[in-house]
Amino acid sequence: MAATLPTPLKNPLSQLSIKIQKPCYLKPRHLTIISAYPHLQGRKLRAAVIGGGPSGSSAAEALASGGIETFLFERSPSTAKPCGGAIPLCMIDEFSIPLHLIDRHVTKMKIISPSNLAVDFGSKSLRAHESIPMLRREVLDSFLRTRAQSAGAQLIPSLVTHLEIPSSLFSPYIIHYTINNSRKTLAVDLIIGADGANSKVAKFIKAGSYTCAIAFQERIRLPDEKMEYYQNLAEMYVGDDVSPDFYAWVFPKCDHVAVGTGTVCAKQDIKLYQRGIKERVRNKINGGKVIKVEAHPIPEHPRPVRVRGRVALVGDAAGYVTKCSGEGIYFAAKSGRMCGEAIVRASDGGELMIGEEDLKREYLKEWDEKYASTFRFLDLLQRVFYGSNMAREALVEVCGNEYVQRMTFDSYLYKKLAKGDRWEDLKMVLGTFGSLMRCKIVGREMEALKL
Repeated sequence: MAATLPTPLKNPLSQLSIKIQKPCYLKPRHLTIISAYPHLQGRKLRAAVIGGGPSGSSAAEALASGGIETFLFERSPSTAKPCGGAIPLCMIDEFSIPLHLIDRHVTKMKIISPSNLAVDFGSKSLRAHESIPMLRREVLDSFLRTRAQSAGAQLIPSLVTHLEIPSSLFSPYIIHYTINNSRKTLAVDLIIGADGANSKVAKFIKAGSYTCAIAFQERIRLPDEKMEYYQNLAEMYVGDDVSPDFYAWVFPKCDHVAVGTGTVCAKQDIKLYQRGIKERVRNKINGGKVIKVEAHPIPEHPRPVRVRGRVALVGDAAGYVTKCSGEGIYFAAKSGRMCGEAIVRASDGGELMIGEEDLKREYLKEWDEKYASTFRFLDLLQRVFYGSNMAREALVEVCGNEYVQRMTFDSYLYKKLAKGDRWEDLKMVLGTFGSLMRCKIVGREMEALKL
């Protein structure tokens, strides 16, 4: 039987939380109702977070730290999503990531074009104290889950099988789950869906579908002398042979490299593209041993619905993976934390019931104002530069510009819009157009030679 929550409503009109808000534009002062819901009697707000990756663990930590009774569901605590493992430098301080979790501090990157033109990306443009931290998801996820538990979240290692959607305003959500082959239920006031691209929570609330890419990678343990080459180096490869609409990668880990690729439009051919990247790096990985093979869907854009009722989606479940770079770890953790903190604010530290309008105002509005333009810009870059080998040659050529590199790293490493020089910005735009035009002409000549 599901746990019964105390009836939250006695006299709602007498218990509204009201504050005076100082408005803008010199309008008359007015009363603003910050919650249309009552104070909870004899208990705190009860929340379930489904999914224990970076988004779910960060949400659970924020909720529990803010005084909300928090349950964190994770189906497989010992496993993790396949992932390149790069995080922005600012994430270490912002999320208090211990340095011993970092496998490698990448200070050099190479971007290799379809014609095997290689451009060093970072060796000159990265500052002395800067690097791209690389880690393993299983290590990061375990750390974040443990920290959420330390904050007061209760970890439930189980598979969520069904959600009962409440039929009335203040009725609880009922979560059905299995643990040790035993079926159980839990009643909660609200739910955060952090259960990845194939989110069950999203399906239960009819959040709509979205296009997914597939990422495929192999972890390969290399001989010591070949691993030395990747000591602080990451490589990105572009070309029709490795992906028709994304890039392939070789990222260094503690004692191995991750070699992988991804695609949206040709998912059925993902193993063909994996063979393509392994062929491109054959001389660098010869003698290596494959120790793990991984594949996973990656969302290509935000879901049509990210909040419905008292349910919010975060991380991959919400579709927060950037185009062009495929970055997801930071945005997963950030969205989870922002959602958790939004719930704490709206509920006055777990004292008030909250509703859909609170989640949209405190979470979705802030998220979109902060990051929607970033996602749109990277979507544009992917459409411009990943559509053909000619455009990919232009991309690599553009990446050879030191100013482009500096602006890219400033934006990526610190998750802030880099402040550029107007003259240099103009030259960068003109140079980009020049590269696109030049590579298109070169590409046509190469196709003519093939004919």
